[in-house]
Amino acid sequence: MNIYTVRQATEGLALMMDTLDAKTKAQGVAISFDSRYNSEAFAHEAAHVLGAHGIPSFVFDALRPTPELSFAVRNLGTYAGIMITASHNPKQYNGYKIYGPDGGQMPPKEADLTTSYVRKVTDLFAIKTVSEHELRAKHLLTLIGEDVDEAYLANIKSVTINQKLIDEVGSKMKLVYTPLHGTGKMLGEQALRNAGFSQFRLVPEQSIYDPEFATVAYPNPEFPETFDLAIALGKKEDADMLVATDPDADRLGTAVRQPDGEYRLLNGNQIAALMLDYILRANQEAGTLPKNAVAIKSIVSTELATKIAEHYGVEMINVLTGFKFIAEKIKNYEEDHSHTYMFGFEESYGSLIKPFVRDKDAIQGVLLLAEITAYYQKQGKTLYDGLQDLFKQYGYFAEKTISQTFAGAEGAGEIKALMTKFREEQPESFNDVKVTALQDFQNQVTNFADGHTEPIKLPKSNVLKYLLADGTWIAIRPSGTEPKIKFYVGTVGTSEEDAQTRLTAFEQALTAFAAK
Repeated sequence: MNIYTVRQATEGLALMMDTLDAKTKAQGVAISFDSRYNSEAFAHEAAHVLGAHGIPSFVFDALRPTPELSFAVRNLGTYAGIMITASHNPKQYNGYKIYGPDGGQMPPKEADLTTSYVRKVTDLFAIKTVSEHELRAKHLLTLIGEDVDEAYLANIKSVTINQKLIDEVGSKMKLVYTPLHGTGKMLGEQALRNAGFSQFRLVPEQSIYDPEFATVAYPNPEFPETFDLAIALGKKEDADMLVATDPDADRLGTAVRQPDGEYRLLNGNQIAALMLDYILRANQEAGTLPKNAVAIKSIVSTELATKIAEHYGVEMINVLTGFKFIAEKIKNYEEDHSHTYMFGFEESYGSLIKPFVRDKDAIQGVLLLAEITAYYQKQGKTLYDGLQDLFKQYGYFAEKTISQTFAGAEGAGEIKALMTKFREEQPESFNDVKVTALQDFQNQVTNFADGHTEPIKLPKSNVLKYLLADGTWIAIRPSGTEPKIKFYVGTVGTSEEDAQTRLTAFEQALTAFAAK
């Protein structure tokens, strides 16, 4: 990732936009960036390339969260958006995301078209750029900032559901928030205060915009160690809940204080289950739950959410991994009015509550999770107690993601070989539990143990998912952003201990088959 590769990617986008009519092309591109090394420079390099094609750019005056970039595309009516970020990945990384007119990351068809133009750019050093001064003079580069912030914060008021509850309980709750050296601080602090959660503290060491992410090994709220400083501050302040957002504020993690004063972390599936249950319950009680309500999740996310949706008479839709697929569904529903979107999530700590944004939005998540904490606190419970209530009602669900890294060119071959092994050998059981069906998303077919097949009506993707006789499922896919292969296991037990024991047994059976 350097100025030349950024120019190449942007040139591809610009060439694609050159094929559009003049009015559409003139809508321009919104651009944002995070706290990583060179992110701001890369954002402006993108604007310099777009300007050479006469395409206007709207660049944030300072770092902003990924969800706000998604919002800006919609709010400003631009044709596309560019976000310079590597999200939750280590400090050595940076990344380049392109968004479409609806504010969602470009779905496969449009992304493939843009990629085809990028590949036509063979000379990285011959890409034409225009200086910042000239772009400003020609009104081809406009700085944006507080105006978009205010519009986003006005929309985010719709995220909280029960203001009376927040005024009564939430205003007294003690919260600790860490933006993990990233963009969440830009809006998270103000959003909490505007909603009425005034008793919160920022982790001071992690509220510094630091591309070194000096206080953590990985700026990822999935990892328990990222909460070390938040836990220390939480104990000092006697905080009820800790929340962390990753550097571009699209992922949210949380830890809940237990009766003994220690904090327990919840995973992405558990956070999403609590959110979905609260949203559907609150709307049902208020008589505002639409008859065509729908929730959306990725195919590797917890089935607990499906059980919750079914309880409220709400349809659960499964999509491929990648929030762009959730955004695509939201767009389709707005156009055909077949469903009303209520909530969408992925197991990797990302969710979207209100669709004025079309990507994962941890700022929205912080607010709703704080409100849910107030809801349970009023009953003398914690978020963890609320999760236990869900388990007692629907079953003790447990999930785990196992990542194996294969670096370099040889690693890519090893990942390919593993996928081929699982696809061709087709194990008949794991942990002595029979495989009842194999979903092959690459070949778009489900093969059942009794020999019959059914088509899969989702885009092609190199993913395998095994469905087992006891309700357990196992999925395998290569990572789209890292040199890793990911194994997912989801199961359900009669108790939390039983579910974890089963999870461990299936993990061992899976890794044993992979190693054969």
